[in-house]
Amino acid sequence: MAGPELTRLPPVLVYHKVDTRFELGFTQVEPRVFRRQVEALARAGYRAIGSGELRARLDGAASAPGPALVVTFDDGYAGLARHAFPVLADHGFRALVFVITDYVGRENGWDVQYGWRRFAHLDWDELARWSERGIEVHSHGATHARLTWLPPSQAEEELVRSRDAIAARLGAAPVAVSYPFGAADAGVRALARRAGYALGFGGPARTAGGVDPLALPRRPVYGWDARPVPLVLGTSALSGLGIGLARLTSRCAVGTAAIQRALGRRYRSGGRG
Repeated sequence: MAGPELTRLPPVLVYHKVDTRFELGFTQVEPRVFRRQVEALARAGYRAIGSGELRARLDGAASAPGPALVVTFDDGYAGLARHAFPVLADHGFRALVFVITDYVGRENGWDVQYGWRRFAHLDWDELARWSERGIEVHSHGATHARLTWLPPSQAEEELVRSRDAIAARLGAAPVAVSYPFGAADAGVRALARRAGYALGFGGPARTAGGVDPLALPRRPVYGWDARPVPLVLGTSALSGLGIGLARLTSRCAVGTAAIQRALGRRYRSGGRG
């Protein structure tokens, strides 16, 4: 039987690009699809909660009645400010956006350019404005390094430098980290805890027993999730075909890191991709 912690962990969704610009990867969701999904969740009575309530739930605190979920965004693309954040604000939904601090306000030179298209990231002013409207800013590393491929000292530097940059620019240190490529072993989780993070998010996983707050599973939403409601209403967000496709796509993401390594884009301190 699942441990009591599982009953306190609401479904966690992760989006990447919400944008009208098509790319050959899997991570772009059309704005009209995103709007339909949020509207359907709101009609079903869901609340999108922030990191504070999530931590309280994991600690066993009483929660407000009704279903809850957590909406997260990896990478912090600029299109979110136009196509996603206003939709969430219209429905009173909170969200967590995980930014790559060396690339805030810049194009995604860290990524493999599927279809030879670059995408811009949110800048610090936009992040500050939206953080006042329920969009929390947290860490996705300094350079999007795959932390499990780095020596511990470099992985720790990625985690610390990213957290310090957000604190310096926005006035509050983030409590959460989304591990690039969803990759975090026990050593990386220990480094994240030492760096000051209380929550850590990875990729799709089935969880048996208790939940480690620094190894929280998420259900990715990809371009093929065109239905009005993601796999969160009425079923587990991390089961069946959904988790199978999400795991396959996560494995494909390893290719991105491998290509970057082959091209010499090693994630050094202060690297610019």
